[in-house]
Amino acid sequence: MAMAGHDRGMTSAPHIPATEATVVIRVATTADRDELALLAELDSARPLAGSVLVAQSDDRIRAAYGIEQARAIADPFRPTAGLVELLKARTALLEGHRRAAIRPRRPRLAAARP
Repeated sequence: MAMAGHDRGMTSAPHIPATEATVVIRVATTADRDELALLAELDSARPLAGSVLVAQSDDRIRAAYGIEQARAIADPFRPTAGLVELLKARTALLEGHRRAAIRPRRPRLAAARP
């Protein structure tokens, strides 16, 4: 019963099938190059370039998102829409932190003491 109230506010959360219950979101490395090329080929898309986040499940990359290109590739033979949404959400978080890190700080003025 308590769980029903908890789930009520999660209407916008992406649906991830039970078979994809364990998902790892990480930055792609050069070791992922061949698997990303195969994923792009499966998706009939150009390979991603630049910084890439991947969604990995069952030790396979199921979806990837090119941060600078703002586009995704995914396995068309698996339900990956939820994974792509997770990658977009993570990218938004990373972009927010990046903007906050480069935002110039305003100097604080010391209060005058009487």
